[in-house]
Amino acid sequence: MTLSLIIPLFAAIVTGMAVNYMADVLPLTRSFSKPVCLDCEARLNLKDYLLLRPCSNGHRRGIRALVVLIFIASSSLYIWFYPPEKIGYTIGLILITYFSLIFVIDLEHRLILHPTSVAGIVIGLVAGLIKRGITPTLLGGLGGLIIMLFLYFIGVLFARFRAKRLVASGQETDDEEALGAGDVILVTILGFIVGWPLIWFGLLAGILLGGVISICLLLWLVISGQYSKNALMMFIPYGPYFITSTFVIVFFPDFVSSLLSG
Repeated sequence: MTLSLIIPLFAAIVTGMAVNYMADVLPLTRSFSKPVCLDCEARLNLKDYLLLRPCSNGHRRGIRALVVLIFIASSSLYIWFYPPEKIGYTIGLILITYFSLIFVIDLEHRLILHPTSVAGIVIGLVAGLIKRGITPTLLGGLGGLIIMLFLYFIGVLFARFRAKRLVASGQETDDEEALGAGDVILVTILGFIVGWPLIWFGLLAGILLGGVISICLLLWLVISGQYSKNALMMFIPYGPYFITSTFVIVFFPDFVSSLLSG
């Protein structure tokens, strides 16, 4: 194997393990604690954890750990040979790390943690300033903030409507929201990264992608006869869809340009 492949693959392995570790411990302890089995909370020693071995009780690691490693390895190789303009390989890999961590945590726990948001603001500002300069970067963040605040308040109204429907049908209410404050902060960060006016396209693409998934889930509920019972109980995290659209904007700009120009 040539040196040109060893560097991005080694960086990907380290990065992928870091993402898996943080996705395992941060949502549970909010700190860099020792990893435990997510099924039985048995302690995992470092060697077993890094080699994706089962815990002492025989519980195997989920498929997510392997998927994350494969995705980051593929992405690392891609940006090694096709580095994103201006930001280059290193910052590109940092962005992939951030995207992957937020994607996994929000998908699994419906959480966007404050520490990751603070780190994201720094990463987003640095990447945006290098890529586009101060004005488009700050306008992108401001645009994302304003648009998401508008959508957030619409989500609050929907949550109130949902709560009334649940009470009327004799079901217990909960604290679920269509969009949370973490989503607002996340889109502000993504606005820093892609700048203005691309943030509107990223939001639109993310919302459409989430809408397609929601429709598929609703169709499944209808087919399985669970629509009347579970439709109001179904919330999907939108963070992964906003992350996906931003990933495409950052790393496949020619594709996005062809869509916008066509």
